[in-house]
Amino acid sequence: MARKLKTFETSLGFFDLAIAAPSMKAALEAWGADSNLFHQGAARESKDSGVIAATLAKPGVVLKRPVGSDQPFSEHAELPTQLEAEHYGRAAKARPKVKDKPTKPPRRASDPKAERRAALAYQKEQRRREAEHRKEEAQREKERERRRQAIAKAQAALDDAEREHDKRAAAIEAARAALEDKSQAEEARWEKEKSKLGAALRRARG
Repeated sequence: MARKLKTFETSLGFFDLAIAAPSMKAALEAWGADSNLFHQGAARESKDSGVIAATLAKPGVVLKRPVGSDQPFSEHAELPTQLEAEHYGRAAKARPKVKDKPTKPPRRASDPKAERRAALAYQKEQRRREAEHRKEEAQREKERERRRQAIAKAQAALDDAEREHDKRAAAIEAARAALEDKSQAEEARWEKEKSKLGAALRRARG
């Protein structure tokens, strides 16, 4: 059964964020938060009817607006200008972070059909986001495999070149050793012949 959605708000970086989700945990996951912003007082359930209406129109989609502004939330919000950022920064310091007002919010008329449609739309968006995540992960794995193959190919080429170098170096060393043997044999032959010819020369001189 589809769970009833609630609207949650926070501020991250240059943007205020809002989302219609079934739980705080689901909101944190959609925001990509690495800590519990609700426990830290940096996130809350929204009581603003305009924000609630905007998020319920796009359940599960993270909506944005420049941080500290009163602009409507949308999927693609522009970054605040420098002056706006400074203004919103001062405004943010001047007011409590994201504390709910103690005043009781007006009750909204319950519309079970609309709530069910919103919950089903959230599930659809959740499935779309999960499919996109799987696609991105598959792409990352494909890229990792491409790098592994490139590394393996480069390593194999290096190993082949090293083996060829060792083979050639061994052949050169063998040839050098053979030349050294021939050189020594020639020196021995020459010494013997020189001694013989020297003796003959001495005999000829008397």
